[in-house]
Amino acid sequence: MGPGRLSPSLLPRCWRAAAAALGASRCRGGPFSARPLTAAARLRAPQRPPGRGEPPRAGGGARWKGVADAGGDEEAEEEDEDEDDVEELLGPSPLAVEAGAQRVAVVQPAVKWGPKKSPLTRAELQIAEAVALVDTLQNWTVLDKIILPTKNPDKKFIFGKGNFEVLTEKIKKLPHVTAVFLNVERISSLTKRELEDAWGVKVFDRYTVVLHIFRCNARTKEAKLQIALAEIPLRRSNLKNEVSQLDQQRGGSRYIMGSGETFMETQNRILKERELKIRNALEKLRRKRSLLRTQRRKCEFPTISVMGYTNCGKTTLIKALTGEAGLQPRDQLFATLDITAHGGYLPSHMAVIYVDTIGFLTDLPHNLIESFFATLEEVAYSDLIVHVRDITHPETVLQKATVLSVLKNLNLPSHLLDSMVEVHNKVDLIERYKPTEENALAISALHGHGLEKLKEEIEKKILTATGKKILTVNINLEGPQLSWLYKEATVQEVEVMPEDGTARVKVIISSSAFGKYRSLFPNSKILLP
Repeated sequence: MGPGRLSPSLLPRCWRAAAAALGASRCRGGPFSARPLTAAARLRAPQRPPGRGEPPRAGGGARWKGVADAGGDEEAEEEDEDEDDVEELLGPSPLAVEAGAQRVAVVQPAVKWGPKKSPLTRAELQIAEAVALVDTLQNWTVLDKIILPTKNPDKKFIFGKGNFEVLTEKIKKLPHVTAVFLNVERISSLTKRELEDAWGVKVFDRYTVVLHIFRCNARTKEAKLQIALAEIPLRRSNLKNEVSQLDQQRGGSRYIMGSGETFMETQNRILKERELKIRNALEKLRRKRSLLRTQRRKCEFPTISVMGYTNCGKTTLIKALTGEAGLQPRDQLFATLDITAHGGYLPSHMAVIYVDTIGFLTDLPHNLIESFFATLEEVAYSDLIVHVRDITHPETVLQKATVLSVLKNLNLPSHLLDSMVEVHNKVDLIERYKPTEENALAISALHGHGLEKLKEEIEKKILTATGKKILTVNINLEGPQLSWLYKEATVQEVEVMPEDGTARVKVIISSSAFGKYRSLFPNSKILLP
């Protein structure tokens, strides 16, 4: 009988326990399948992984399932009612852009001076990002890109009289144009109506286009509810415009038959009730997600949130770090809307969870960002943040500022922001690239360059954040040490020495558990790495 490693046979079971804690229905491919961190599945308590009690035994999941299902018929009826309420909220949106092809003219106001001018960008780069947004949408085509100067993009027609006439002439000369994408944060419903009258086509602002992309990419109920919540301010704005038109037609506001309410008051009340229902539904999902998070923490898997500007390569990096074949990165803005979890290993064979998050974008309205804060709250419970940057992008400095600004608004713990790992991705596209910023790591997620160094840095930060150590101990196989280590630490490898009845055990152990071990087994030999 020679030396043997126990961990390969145990770790798959540990992954299955993690998958159960995430609400995953089945494992596939890598350590466990990706699953949005929402509560779409009934909560199942996980099997205990190695390091928390004795090694798991086959068939343990059925026992837990019985406990989880003990709520009875009343719980099932409540869930059915909740499902019906949510489905009602997720009905067709009156703000949804009409299905079908759009031939779009993209218009960028170029602010030459004043407080509205951004110091970190220029009009050519802004319109390039606007074109990328349009290209993300199926059957949308950019007919023309137009940059026009303006002193104040907040004025009624965005541009001065002369430039507005020039722009109107250009748009009317475009063949078969169906829409204009005016690349400003928001335009009022009144301005939108007057621009559409002047140009004879639909007019979209940045809010509308991004919201439409979100709507097209949303997969889970939580993402769809967040989009419905983000629509509320827009629906209120449109309501004012509708009421204004009705007043002009009728010569004044009218009461709804015998109700004592004006049309405006009735519609505002309906919107308020809808908003309350959406927030309540999101809160229920948040509470369920919190339960799932608690189950994950019982498995003691460190969590790493991968964040960055949209289309910077987050999903590609996670695929490279985990080897998960099922991940299919897309070269699109906002390809990921739902937070998903993916299992991987660090150089010490420590099992970790990588969390893929929604990407960020410059100049998103506050209401739209706020709607997705509930999803991003998962980041606050991470052990480490990896900030991925597309270092080839001409606006990489502005993109970094955007990401850091959102992270600060999330009120994250200071230690998370201080320990953040910055990654410069896509260095394969730059000849002989060297990071210009201290502590930044240069990688190519697509080609695997620099990933080993990144894993080592992640492991170092994770060990610090979790207060864990990696060490090897010599134990007597006849004593209780091995059983104790399986219960209180994460056993990585066991190398058996049959000739003297001992074993070398490699473990990941917390500082408090290590102190207990030394107190209980003072004669045990400790080998630090």
